[in-house]
Amino acid sequence: MTERPSALAVDRRGFIRLAGATAAGWIALGATSDRMRIVASLTALPLDDELTRRSMIDSATSRLGNLVVGLRQRGWVEGVNFRLELRSSFGAPDRLKAAVQELLELKPDVILTGSTVETAAVLAATKTVPVVFATANDPVGHGFVQSLAHPGGNATGFTNSTAEMGGKWLQLIREAVPDLARVGVLFNSATTPRAGRFFLDSIEQQAAESGVSVLPVPVNVPADIDESVRRFSGPPKVAMIALVDSFLVVNRQAVVAAAAKYRVPTIYPFHYFMDAGGLMSYGPTLEVRSADYVDLILRGTKAGDLPVQSPRKYELLINRTVARSLGLTIPFTLLARADEIRE
Repeated sequence: MTERPSALAVDRRGFIRLAGATAAGWIALGATSDRMRIVASLTALPLDDELTRRSMIDSATSRLGNLVVGLRQRGWVEGVNFRLELRSSFGAPDRLKAAVQELLELKPDVILTGSTVETAAVLAATKTVPVVFATANDPVGHGFVQSLAHPGGNATGFTNSTAEMGGKWLQLIREAVPDLARVGVLFNSATTPRAGRFFLDSIEQQAAESGVSVLPVPVNVPADIDESVRRFSGPPKVAMIALVDSFLVVNRQAVVAAAAKYRVPTIYPFHYFMDAGGLMSYGPTLEVRSADYVDLILRGTKAGDLPVQSPRKYELLINRTVARSLGLTIPFTLLARADEIRE
């Protein structure tokens, strides 16, 4: 129901042709190859014990759970012909480099990354091991690929946003908060694309057209989240935009709690924040399609020959209970465009 931001179209017919050509070699390889393939995955989520690890893999709704299911459908069974190795940075920048090195020492056949920061860390450490990024922002601008259609190098994957989303977030939060005077943009410059500028340009352009002032609200460590939101809150009427940012995703409970505590209406980029009690979110559905590319790479296709794919669907989620707690009455025109309304 929601509008899709403009994005560079991907030649999906070319991908289908490539997959068809590769399929001829699948039978020769066979799903029962005697060599155990190693699929490595880097995450920022805790991996405190084997129970936690298995829960992440077995969950049908998790990225890893979907990957394992998708690979099984393509003839790859964990523990039979491939082994899934996980390493976590625990959301800590100083732990990320060590986690990457641990994965590379395993000599994996392919590495799956879950964020732009993780992808950057892996590609800084290897130019030969194939890398599939499940989600990444501005992969061309970050130097991950030469172009979306022809990545080259050793990486490919899926984008999860476009720069124009910044203006879309502002448009939506303005509809929810009609008397909005100031909007804060929450981000960590170290973990959001182009230190925030990737989205700020379109936010500022939209703000200039609507007479709303924009104030960047940078936050660098979890302990500063509450204070950063507090300083921004207060009259005149304010709202906030949380950028696509792995730091904010990892610390989403603290972000949502601060927004509620200081009564700052906030729009988020992913449904993860809604699950934590957020007001509204607009972003890609984050379909887990990584199994397609991991499978092709395990069967011999070069990562650089696989086009980067953009999101196929965007969704708007609104929580009316949270809106009422903030004293907001969401207009019917906005509710009518929502893909999901939570109570």
